[in-house]
Amino acid sequence: MGPSLAFSTAEGLRKAGNSYFKKGFFNAAIEAYTEAITLCPDIPVYYTNRALCHLKRNDWTRVEEDSRKAIQLEHNSVKAHYMLGLALLQKQQYADGVKELERALDLGRGANPKGYMVEEIWQELAKAKYMEWEDLSSKRSWELQNLKEACENALKEKHDAFEMEGFLDEAGPTHMRQLEALGRVFEKAAEADTPSEVPDYLCCKITLDIFRDPVIIPSGVTYERSVILNHLEKVGNFDPITREPLDQSQLIPNLAIKEAVEAYLQEHGWAYRTE
Repeated sequence: MGPSLAFSTAEGLRKAGNSYFKKGFFNAAIEAYTEAITLCPDIPVYYTNRALCHLKRNDWTRVEEDSRKAIQLEHNSVKAHYMLGLALLQKQQYADGVKELERALDLGRGANPKGYMVEEIWQELAKAKYMEWEDLSSKRSWELQNLKEACENALKEKHDAFEMEGFLDEAGPTHMRQLEALGRVFEKAAEADTPSEVPDYLCCKITLDIFRDPVIIPSGVTYERSVILNHLEKVGNFDPITREPLDQSQLIPNLAIKEAVEAYLQEHGWAYRTE
């Protein structure tokens, strides 16, 4: 079979696999994609499509295998990095899984609107990062509490020693001031792990959620990319505020806000919470 005929036949099998997938016939879809791979083993989409079928069947080992093969063929495959990340998380390879999801998120930003999946990636990444923060936060809280109790006991011993030496008038007020100062120190230490309001400038004015993929438009306003794309598609090609003509080619990634969000999340892991 010549290359042209092989590719044509493989494409027919891919389309058949897509049809089976939409109907929920995942085994049949896997067979179709496998035949397509046999004919044309160097086409990454055949592997990502088959990986998605394995994902639906919770066969994470095969999801990982197909995703890695797709990445070998196409290093910048958003779907392959995304599914590999999910597979590694399922296999409790946490650090590598998060790394792959972060890679998928970076590649997904600014992608073709038809294949745009930043929100889907973000949800899984945020879930993993929030779980990490909860675990680390609990450990830090326990360590701080133990340290605070040790400091309070040390101050109490010092206070008791002063009382025994007869410095009753000075010991009481001094001890209270020291305890209050100690409390302020540990309250400050716990601030990063205390949920609060995310600063407004890091949030989309429409969704009110922290930015995932911020873009700035000619009027100077920054929006979540998916939100402004939805506006352009369903409402019209104009600026929501100024009503001036606006096209998706005019959406510019706001790298300053993106970096500010990343820095904020690095210090405040609780902000990953999506519920």
